[in-house]
Amino acid sequence: MTPIIDWHCDTILKIHNEGTDSNLKNNPFHIDIDKMKQGGIAAQFFAVFVKLEQNPDPFSKFIQITDRFFAELDDNRDTIGFARSFEDLEENTRQDLISAFLTIEEGEVIAGDPDKLEQAYARGVRLITLTWNYENSIGYPNFHWEYQSKGLKPAGCELVERMNDLGIVIDVSHLSDGGFEDVAALSKQPFVASHSNARAESNHYRNLTDSMIRKLADAGGIMGLNFCPAFLNGTEAATLQDMVRHLAHIKNIGGTEVAAFGSDFDGIQGDLGVKTAADYPELISAMRQAGFTGHEIDLVSSENARRVIREVLT
Repeated sequence: MTPIIDWHCDTILKIHNEGTDSNLKNNPFHIDIDKMKQGGIAAQFFAVFVKLEQNPDPFSKFIQITDRFFAELDDNRDTIGFARSFEDLEENTRQDLISAFLTIEEGEVIAGDPDKLEQAYARGVRLITLTWNYENSIGYPNFHWEYQSKGLKPAGCELVERMNDLGIVIDVSHLSDGGFEDVAALSKQPFVASHSNARAESNHYRNLTDSMIRKLADAGGIMGLNFCPAFLNGTEAATLQDMVRHLAHIKNIGGTEVAAFGSDFDGIQGDLGVKTAADYPELISAMRQAGFTGHEIDLVSSENARRVIREVLT
């Protein structure tokens, strides 16, 4: 089975919100351990999403959610292992464990505070999505095109440098086009768009232009295909063919080395082409039928991700 690395899901927030009624081992969501094993998931990036208007102290909320994350990993330590580095990923693979990486979705969790960034790093955070759908102290989101041309704020420019120094992946999904350009100019490390698609294929503000795809590729970064129908075709239903069409466009514009998976599972709705993590083999089969070679499928599925993890996560 083709090993999969998925750069973004919101599963841990759903489990946290459900309390004791849900767990990571087996649940009705898009992702649980049983589904990941069926789908061939080698590593999953778990986002801690904090909605600012509901949480006046977002860092405390981050701690609460990560407490639940670590409790779930402990309960399932025979099948899933925490990962902070490429070496951890390799060791988990040797032990036949799924690797779980911890990320933050909404950079305001650290609020431009170097101490909070250090604390998040010490807790194991290895990727931060700089914005969600609101302006924050870092920069502006691509939300209804409202902030499209606005770039990073001074605190955001400083954050890019600090994340480079620490070894935290910079994630530009949700970030304004202007913010993307600033990250591309400032970052000395490869950066990612963890869950974004091609704007030329679906004109959604969360997707990347061809120019952005090229700049991401030139920086050695990757973009994770988002499974959300709205990002794939602008409707509430998507097909495997929609997904492969975006991947083919990304390949044609930036090369196969820039493409990856970032499902956004448990953060999206609609009729999905890949219903759950268990169904990844259907996408691999559709890629093969569309003419992707075995080597290209390996790159998109995990090897591109492994390269970025190896280069950035020190």
